[in-house]
Amino acid sequence: MSSEMTETADERLDVRNIDGEPFGDIMAALSSLPEGDTLLLINSFEPEPLYDVIESRGFTYEATEVGPDEWHIEIEHA
Repeated sequence: MSSEMTETADERLDVRNIDGEPFGDIMAALSSLPEGDTLLLINSFEPEPLYDVIESRGFTYEATEVGPDEWHIEIEHA
């Protein structure tokens, strides 16, 4: 399933190498995400606190652990 996400995502944001807090980068990516497009967020852990923020901003998500220290979160407009 993770390879499907990687192949079908319109935008991709890998936050594993961002110095500091990636929240601003994630919110900027979501703000510029066109209706109908999908953002693939790649993180080193499951970002559970982010899920409420994503949903409150009108997005849905699907999270998959694809390996040690690698999570793929597919985000799209609800």
